[in-house]
Amino acid sequence: MTSPYQLQLQEKIDRISAQFADYNPPALQVFESPEQHYRMRAEFRIWHIEDDLFYAMFERSADGKQKKVIRIDEFPIADQGINSLMPKLLAAIKAVPVLAERLFEVGFLATLSGEMLVSFIYHRKLDADWEQAAKALGEQLNISIIGRSRGQKLVVGNDFVVEKLKVQGREFIYKQVEGSFTQPNAQVCQHMLDWACSVAGHSDKDLLELYCGNGNFTLPLSLRFRKVLATELAKSSVHAAEWNIAQNQIDNIQVARLSAEEFTQAYHGEREFRRLQEAKIDLKTYDFDTVFVDPPRAGIDDATLKLLQGFERIIYISCNPDTLHDNLKTLSQTHRISQFALFDQFPYTHHVESGVLLEKL
Repeated sequence: MTSPYQLQLQEKIDRISAQFADYNPPALQVFESPEQHYRMRAEFRIWHIEDDLFYAMFERSADGKQKKVIRIDEFPIADQGINSLMPKLLAAIKAVPVLAERLFEVGFLATLSGEMLVSFIYHRKLDADWEQAAKALGEQLNISIIGRSRGQKLVVGNDFVVEKLKVQGREFIYKQVEGSFTQPNAQVCQHMLDWACSVAGHSDKDLLELYCGNGNFTLPLSLRFRKVLATELAKSSVHAAEWNIAQNQIDNIQVARLSAEEFTQAYHGEREFRRLQEAKIDLKTYDFDTVFVDPPRAGIDDATLKLLQGFERIIYISCNPDTLHDNLKTLSQTHRISQFALFDQFPYTHHVESGVLLEKL
């Protein structure tokens, strides 16, 4: 009997295949998710009833006007480490009033490597008594803890976890900072990294990467090119990327703190950026033949699309098939799709992560 997971996956395959048929792509490569314990992040409200409290989520009514509280004792889609920790953490919170008082929300950030960071959000000011209790809890459960309330952030341990991902036989380590974007499905993320490296092949020229985040794709792709220039605007992500590059002992990557739009201006000589000079980045020293993009849901702006048309190869990872389809209206004028993939990052939802390799006509 076909499982509910396989049925929802087939629906996505059919939908994406039909949506992109007008571009005549090659056969769709499909990368499945584990059916359970795949999500490395989870957030729950803490619901207080008299002397008790529990994890909760909300179910909206059909008209969207009412919300029903759903008690959560286990969360099968979340990482096994999160599920194992949930009851232990709740029992410990209940036993220490200073941890439970006006606790509003709890968030978990887990890794395949076994590290865990838990964030507590409160509707009250946190004091030294809270910090002492949180330290004891962190030691008891071997976790890092962040306490937040309005205008406050108290860190017990680290405000990040270190993930380890295996890509094409090599292990890469990544600092993942609480509150910054990280891929929620680590096992499918490994499939995405493997696929990107496979379609990149090996080049004696250079790679441009736009929207590099914490260097998730940058690190393994750097082994496929002479040099890599990666761009990212968010300071926290740039710092994490630089830490990841150093920790993985990779020496052919430079990171420019620019948006895609700003890089386009710099590349065409329309504007000079002190940030490039301070980072000792000279665009004239690069000989790009491939560009890698993993844009936000809104897709890529028109000026950047025009820039991409000048590259021999474009590797495009998309979290929104609608904007990918729209962007391909421009990119298909100069390139053809030679590889097409679906990554089931978000099982049991309508969301689809996809990838295309585009090669110059």
